[in-house]
Amino acid sequence: MTPVDLSRSVVCALRRAVEDGELPAGVDVPERVVVERSRPGGVGDYASPVAFGVAKGAAVAPRAVAEVLAPRLAGLAGIERVEITGAGFLNFVLAESSVGEVVRGIRARGASYGFAPGAGETPGADAFPDVPLGALRERVVHAAVQRIVRSQGVEGGGVAAARIAPVAKRDGDVRARYGAGAAAWAMLCVPGHETPVFPAWLLVQDESSEFFRVRYAHSRARALTRNAEQLGFQSEPGEVPGAGALLGALRDHPLVLEAAAHHRAPERLVRQLVVLADALLDFQYHVLPQGDEKPSAAHRARLALAEAAGTVLAGGLALLGIDAPDHYL
Repeated sequence: MTPVDLSRSVVCALRRAVEDGELPAGVDVPERVVVERSRPGGVGDYASPVAFGVAKGAAVAPRAVAEVLAPRLAGLAGIERVEITGAGFLNFVLAESSVGEVVRGIRARGASYGFAPGAGETPGADAFPDVPLGALRERVVHAAVQRIVRSQGVEGGGVAAARIAPVAKRDGDVRARYGAGAAAWAMLCVPGHETPVFPAWLLVQDESSEFFRVRYAHSRARALTRNAEQLGFQSEPGEVPGAGALLGALRDHPLVLEAAAHHRAPERLVRQLVVLADALLDFQYHVLPQGDEKPSAAHRARLALAEAAGTVLAGGLALLGIDAPDHYL
């Protein structure tokens, strides 16, 4: 069960509880509930404050709402147990999904991994339409928001123009100075109401630049596939011990996409891609055989995981309107 599946399961449980009379008929069941990673020291894998919002309209205590929802959710496939903490927080311990299951899920969806059911692949468009500089940042942000929202099965959903801070005049023609991808990254990595800056590292071709790292990580995943072919083996999903950071980033990706769409916040996707890229760049050194090692099932499984990460990076960059190079010179 992915975090987005969990969010939808909570909504369904709420709806059924109202239909069965366990919660007042006047309860307004939301289309979406907040599900977040449990904070350090918390319980389980994910948590939700949904009971507090429902309690306001139900005229009951949040804990009473949580006690109605917990047993309905605890029996679902993919949920190991549900615990209630504090005044009514729901805490979820998910059944451990194997690395192979996650990789196979990404392979099945390709660059659409994390999209809502029924939402097709959203192509990345040119991040730089032919508009005057004063309107450039607004168009870049709007286009990214539209793609992200559509990935979650919703049409429309742009950002109010008043919320988009323009590119400062002193920055000159950023399209010519930084190139389309780097300038778009700078415009999208901060919330729309903040004025973007264009630091020197945007032009740096090494791992001190977040923009470089994300695109470079994708190219490394593609290079690993080519190198494996030269060594005579291909990827095959399987278990990969010690891949916790990379696996966690892949599992969280659908939740981040859903939240980025809900809040119209492409900067959330930008941060997620940096986390995923850094995890992949750390993991890459364990993928291929070293020295006299022969390719084994472990190498095939590691390669499959790296390829999956590269696929997710490509999909995320496409949503931002930025290309993902297969080669990085």
